[in-house]
Parts: sequence; structure tokens; C-alpha cells
Amino acid sequence: MTEAELFDPKGLIHDAFAIEGIGAPECRSVFLDWALGVPPSKKPQDEVRKLLAHYSPQQPADHPMIVTLQAALKEVKPPQRRGGRQGRMSQ
Repeated sequence: MTEAELFDPKGLIHDAFAIEGIGAPECRSVFLDWALGVPPSKKPQDEVRKLLAHYSPQQPADHPMIVTLQAALKEVKPPQRRGGRQGRMSQ
């Protein structure tokens, strides 16, 4: 088993880099499929860092999959929803 097979067991990310002309929407879809397969015992952010460490040196920095992986590491704030009358009145 190679190093890449440890954090990309289905080869989804590898295959995404092999597809010529792949765009951001397709990369996000591939990433979602990959993320759903991350075992609960592992932290997804750590696995994404491993993917970036493995694939970044081989790919251009503006490749849509590299951009998708980098976006996966950004902090996401929970949405702030104001429901009911208050939510409608603030618009």
C-alpha cells in the first residue's frame, strides 16, 4: 500500500488530478465523495493536509482541486439565522 492510498484509498483525489480540464464544481463533488469516506476515527482536516502535502508539489497552485482542498481547511462560521418576525424586519 502506497502512502497516497492511506489517505486517498479510493483514489478519488488522484483521479481528479488526472482529468484534463476539470473545473471547480467537479472538484467539489469529488471532494465531497472523498470526505464522506473519511473514517470517523480520523480528523478530516488532518487528512486534507496530507492530501495537500502529497499532491501540491506535483500540481499547479491554481488547479481547482488544490484550491478546493485549501478551502476545506478554512474556518467556517456557523450561519446566523434570525427567524420569525425579527428576521423579516431586518431586511
